[in-house]
Amino acid sequence: MNKFKKMMMQGSEQERQEMLNRFNKNRVPTIFDLFNRPLDDFAIANKVDDFVDEFLADVKDAGDHYEFKADLPGVKKEDIKLDFTDGVLTIKANHHKNKEEKKDNFILHERAYGVYERSFSFDDVDSNNIEASFTNGELCINLGKMKKAQKCTIKIN
Repeated sequence: MNKFKKMMMQGSEQERQEMLNRFNKNRVPTIFDLFNRPLDDFAIANKVDDFVDEFLADVKDAGDHYEFKADLPGVKKEDIKLDFTDGVLTIKANHHKNKEEKKDNFILHERAYGVYERSFSFDDVDSNNIEASFTNGELCINLGKMKKAQKCTIKIN
């Protein structure tokens, strides 16, 4: 009897369900799946994305301005720096994340510190017409567009 079948027969109902959820039902688990299982107990292998130094952003063209929204979890307002130079919006934010898990006799305490930094290019933004706000981890920036020159006909004298 292989190790997977033994674990399925000896474990509690919850353990069996967790085991089935880990493995794709359309394939037989390999020896590598069984060796990787202990890492799953600590949730390290599946939670790498929690510590990635990148943030998600949305930019919407609202006609006379752009609406920019960015999710900055774990960031405080005073840790954000915005800069707009030569048509490039740069967002830089320091973030701190602490995570503690206790399971059985093991204690896992992870810390992540880093800097989010991204730049976005805009061709037609008026640098004097930019407003920003930060509420509940969401950065909102309205970037007003430059007024387009009016077309006019010039009469020659």
